Amino acid sequence: MEINVCPMGPYQTNCYLLQHEGKTLIIDPGVGAVDWVLREADNPVAILNTHGHFDHVWSNAELKERLGIPIYIPEGDTFMLAQDPLGQGMPSSTADLQVPPDASIEIEGIPVTFHHFPGHTPGCSAIEVGDLWFSGDFLFRDSIGRWDFPYSSAKAMAQSLRKAMKIRKDYRLLPGHGPETTLRREQRNLPLWINEVERSI
Repeated sequence: MEINVCPMGPYQTNCYLLQHEGKTLIIDPGVGAVDWVLREADNPVAILNTHGHFDHVWSNAELKERLGIPIYIPEGDTFMLAQDPLGQGMPSSTADLQVPPDASIEIEGIPVTFHHFPGHTPGCSAIEVGDLWFSGDFLFRDSIGRWDFPYSSAKAMAQSLRKAMKIRKDYRLLPGHGPETTLRREQRNLPLWINEVERSI
């Protein structure tokens, strides 16, 4: 598997191109991602969203139209594609597949699992492909996603962090913002974050 990444827009949201066996998955195409994706993606087959915030889905609609490929999003965040809950004026898009929590699917022969970690958003997920986790705004290097936005939940975030603590396999973790890390490394920080989140409830 080959990974290409480019930070997009004012929030430097990581857009990823994951190439596997001659096919490319586009993950979180944010603000201004279209030209880069069209230039860099070989044989794109799907658009995957870790969650529904504007800086991760802004280019969904244009890429879907120009490439003729489907959009996959966690079902809990489907409403965000049309409602723009943060009021940023993002182009609306429509999901072709609303992925249920913790579901494993196959996209053009590529096994993909959407691990459900709500809190930042209702559907917030880490997308697993092989030994990779595209963690969106759930886990970052030395940090976690905010839980104070509309439709966020401190209680759900604390539960999700506890769920992530229990995972024994290590993964290369590719977050929605900032540099990559590993799940094992971030698990060492999670007890402190759990306490921080629970104090806010």
